[in-house]
Amino acid sequence: DAPLVESANAPDAPERIDVAFRDVLDVKRAVAWVKANARATFAESVDMSVHLGVDPKRSDMIVRGAVSLPHGTGKTVRVGVFAEGEEAEEARRAGAIVVGGDELIKTIKDGGSNAINFDACVGTPGMMPKMKEIARILGPRGLMPNPKLGTVTADVGAAVKALLGGRVEFRAEKNAIVHAMVGKVTFEDEQLEENIAAVFKKILELRPKGKGAPNASKYLKKA
Repeated sequence: DAPLVESANAPDAPERIDVAFRDVLDVKRAVAWVKANARATFAESVDMSVHLGVDPKRSDMIVRGAVSLPHGTGKTVRVGVFAEGEEAEEARRAGAIVVGGDELIKTIKDGGSNAINFDACVGTPGMMPKMKEIARILGPRGLMPNPKLGTVTADVGAAVKALLGGRVEFRAEKNAIVHAMVGKVTFEDEQLEENIAAVFKKILELRPKGKGAPNASKYLKKA
């Protein structure tokens, strides 16, 4: 059975409603409603939010991970890679638009956030000690490579291709809510449903065993 989703609006509700109102929909109906109510002149993003029954302040309840969406995000991603030598060449062949070693670190260290022109980042194990110099610049923007997310790796080609192919990262925030982009309103219904299922499956895998119920409150919204 399709998991239930709480929508901020019922399918036939007026555009302005009481914010306390909630209508429970299955994923298929929720996706159809989100697409039918897209009003922007551009292709709006579809985001998924899952409220977990965990305390993210506790180290044993942190939920953080990444998943490759079967149909991608519909978003163009610029990938930067910190690597040298053959690994740098491999990153370029895979499609990274920014590749460098010491000189790239210096550029970002000197220029700060204005020198960042990528949306996702990969680093080789050998570059990570050097990247500590720019951790305070990359970290707050969610760009610091992390071995748990597969972005610290010697196989930079595979990591770059995964990011370009629709890999999304997520983390439970302080209010125990996980947010993830699952596509665009221009996607087919089935594509959005399969992307949602992939994210939800990964969250279930990473959820601390016996801690809370991540399907207690799940939302779809267009942005």
